[in-house]
Amino acid sequence: MSNIYGDWLKQQREAADLTQQQLADIAIMTRSHIAHIEAGRRVPSKEDARRLDRALNTGNVLSSFLPEEDAAVADYFEAARQLESQAVMIREFALSFVPGILQTEGYARAVLSTAFPRIGEEERDRRLVTRLERAKVLDDPVTPVVWALLDEAVLHRRIGGRRVMAEQLGHLVRLAEGGRIQVHVLPFALGTHPLLSNMLTLMWFEDQPPVAYAEGLHMGMLHDAPSVVQELQHRYDFALGNALPLKETLALLTATARGYEGHD
Repeated sequence: MSNIYGDWLKQQREAADLTQQQLADIAIMTRSHIAHIEAGRRVPSKEDARRLDRALNTGNVLSSFLPEEDAAVADYFEAARQLESQAVMIREFALSFVPGILQTEGYARAVLSTAFPRIGEEERDRRLVTRLERAKVLDDPVTPVVWALLDEAVLHRRIGGRRVMAEQLGHLVRLAEGGRIQVHVLPFALGTHPLLSNMLTLMWFEDQPPVAYAEGLHMGMLHDAPSVVQELQHRYDFALGNALPLKETLALLTATARGYEGHD
């Protein structure tokens, strides 16, 4: 995003003769959060922006002019997308599709082509660019830590054809073998499990409480109530305990990818 917002915040803070720590104390935030906003690495929440306005006596400027990014995502996902880019740990559960940040270009294009009602090629390409931009969180070799828990259906639901599936599963294997992600499969033989009804993303941050994002058909919900987030974390942990170990998961992914190879 443009750093005009962060630069202006810094100017107002310095004009008020406040250090980052002093502003953080007044606005009930952390110094690192202030530093990230000023550097353009984070977008404050609406509540954070309101507290900053009160702390700096800037009326409603910071809350009224929050940066807007030209991102093509569903309205209900926008808040989760912003948090995704700030997280230090992300745990994904996928029921039908490979999680967005782990999708290859071919797989993402095939997923977006199934939109209903159908969308034009230009809009599909806009959404594709946004999805691939989200995947850039993996460019950092360390942060965020990413765990992917996949229902076995994800491996066998043929999205985009055999070649696309082979490439996608191979991508997951390479990320896991390189140590960039942890991936586990919940096998069909398990039967029912606590996450069977939704896809789920759990996110942890350096300087704010964890949140959970759950999504179903044409709807999504961001949860920040501690009791709800904790329950969803427990559901994830319970399901993870029944998943295949990493070594067995990679063997299954590799074998399934090979089954797709050589066909169209």
